Parts: sequence; C-alpha cells; structure tokens
Amino acid sequence: MRAAAWSHTDKMDIDRPANVSFFDFVGGVQLLQGEDTRTVMPVLLIGICISGALCNLLVLLIFIRDFRDGRGSEVKALLASLASTDLVILLLCAPVRAVTYYRQTWTLGNFACRTTDWFQHSCIVAKTLILAATTKAKHNLIPRTAASGPLYNPTWIHGALAFIWIVSMMFPIPQLLFASLLPRGSDFVCVSEMPACASDFMSLFYKIYPTVTFVAPVIFTIAYYTKTLYTAVNHAPSPRHQSKVVLVLLCLSGALGLMLLPEWGTFTWIRLGYNKPPVGLLMFAQFLLYACSSLSPVILMIMYDDVRQGLVAIWFIATCRGRKRAPAMKSPQTEGNGAEVGANAVGNDVSQMKEAKFPDVEHFWTGRRNTHVEDEQDPVPWEKEEKML
Repeated sequence: MRAAAWSHTDKMDIDRPANVSFFDFVGGVQLLQGEDTRTVMPVLLIGICISGALCNLLVLLIFIRDFRDGRGSEVKALLASLASTDLVILLLCAPVRAVTYYRQTWTLGNFACRTTDWFQHSCIVAKTLILAATTKAKHNLIPRTAASGPLYNPTWIHGALAFIWIVSMMFPIPQLLFASLLPRGSDFVCVSEMPACASDFMSLFYKIYPTVTFVAPVIFTIAYYTKTLYTAVNHAPSPRHQSKVVLVLLCLSGALGLMLLPEWGTFTWIRLGYNKPPVGLLMFAQFLLYACSSLSPVILMIMYDDVRQGLVAIWFIATCRGRKRAPAMKSPQTEGNGAEVGANAVGNDVSQMKEAKFPDVEHFWTGRRNTHVEDEQDPVPWEKEEKML
C-alpha cells in the first residue's frame, strides 16, 4: 500500500506542538493518500464485520437456547460474554476505522474522536480477562442432578463480569483524556496529545498497562490450559470429553494472544517514545484485531461439540419446520395421513357389510334348511326321465 504525500513518521513529527511529548493518530491512520488504501482497507473491514457479526450472533443464539433448555454452564456463560464483546467490536469499532480509511480524515465528530480508542481498548481488555476467568469456571458438563447441584452459578459469574468491565474501562482512560480533534486545512484529524508534564508518569503507565491487561493474563491462561489438557489426557476419568473442552479454550487463548500481539506491540512501542513503525504494520495490526473477533466464533463452531450440535439443530429447525407443520390430507370426518384415511374407509365398508341384511337370501336359506326331503321322493325327476329314455 502506498502512503504518499504525508508520511506517518515525518509529517506528524513536524506538526507536533512544542509542549507535547507524544503525538499520534486516534481511530485509524489518517492523511493517507492512494486509491488502493482508500478502497482495500474499508472493503476488508466491512467483510470482516459482516461475516464475524453473523458468526457471533449464531453462537449467542446457540448459548441462549442451551440456557433456556437447562443445559447452561459457567463456561458457556463466559463464552457468551466473549461472543457479545466480539460482536460489539465488529459492529461499533471496525466501521469507524473503515470510514476513516475511506475519508482519509476524521469526519465523525469530537465525541467519537475522544471515545473510539477508549471504547475499543475496553473491549480488548475485557476479552482477555474473560478468557482468563474461564480458568475458574466448571468445564465438566455432567447432567444436573439434585446431588451434584447446578452447573451454572450466576452469582460469581455476574460479579466477575462486572469487575472485568470496570477494570477494562478504567485502564484505557488516558486514551479518553488525551484524544482531541485538530483542524487541518478544511478537514479535521483525530489525534492523541500527551503533555510533556505527564510524560514520566505515562511512560511508567504504558509499561504496566499492557503487562497487566494483556501479557500476564494471556500467559497465565495458555499455561493453565496447557497443564490442564495434559492432566485431562493422562489422568482424567473421562479424558476425551474434558480434553475437548480444554482444547477449545486453549485454542481461543492462543489465537487471541497471537492476533492481538501486533496491536499491543505497536501501541506500546509508539507510546514509549520510540520511532513509529511503518504504516503498513499499523494497518496490518488493526486488521488482525478485527479478524480475531471473527475467528473466535469459528473456533467454537468447529471444535466445541455443544455449539456444533446447536448449529445442526438450528439448521434443522430452519429447514424442516415448514414441512413438519404442513397440513396433511384428510377427509371431512377423519384426521391423519392417507394410510389412516384408507384404513378407516375399509373398516367402515366392512362394518357396513356386516350390519347390512339381505331379507330375500336369508328367507331362501332358512326355507332350504327346514325342508325335509323324503327318500322316495326324487328331488330331480328329470334325470330319471332321461335314464328311462
């Protein structure tokens, strides 16, 4: 991709105010020229948004159906929260970047400029912490009995999700405070300006922030599920089922860690005051961020047995409900299928034949039964006459 006219590194360094120690774009790279950048990135982002949103909606429908039918669990509750977070990222955050790449300047107003990076980082941090919270959830999906107790305990799940979202919205507050809308000719750009007086504190903060919200939770989650998978395969009483659930969560954690690493790396690298990475790397990091939200439901659909069975059930309901409810051919007096109608008709005919009386035939056989034929009387006299002749 060609980033002509204004280079992301040189031009913004020249425009940086004297009392600002940090200066960078917010809401996507702006001031890029070239039709390839203007068309390819929005098309890619819109495609990811549509496909990822549909997949996450399907996963949410499956989990809602399981909870309604009494097959809920703590893992499913957290995975449903993860799918909801991915859905919010794809529907609210990715379109902002698509519009920014297409317009090449900021056209969404001051409120969106101040909140877009803060809101996106809140969702990213929440995703990482939700996956870390699954390590405490129950993974064994055994049938619910009175002795075993419920598999789904909403008290600690609700408390954990509330704590996760509070922490997730507090850590990115500097993105909210330092974002501002600046005029540039007849257009505007959305940038982040960090005052020089806050540079020392923010330098320490930008070392702690990614470590606490990304590096430590991802390493802990991957290490936990790697150990749990090894234990489930070698020592668990039902290793096949347990290892499948753990493998799904391990793949989700690994995919999240790998696909968000470029975004977190460029974010921290820029804010620690080092030379800014190439524009292509920044755009690639943003692309992987949204692709991660589209890949998570695909992993669940392929590897998670309950989600896969739910997909089959939803497909069966969508395709066969009309046939099941189609009215059957029935006679005015009976209901059922054609075989029942035919059987009823034959039965009615037989009963009518049994009930029917034939008086002439009955009188004939009655008369014949009571008739006494004498030995001397010939019942067929014409045969004798033929013999005599």
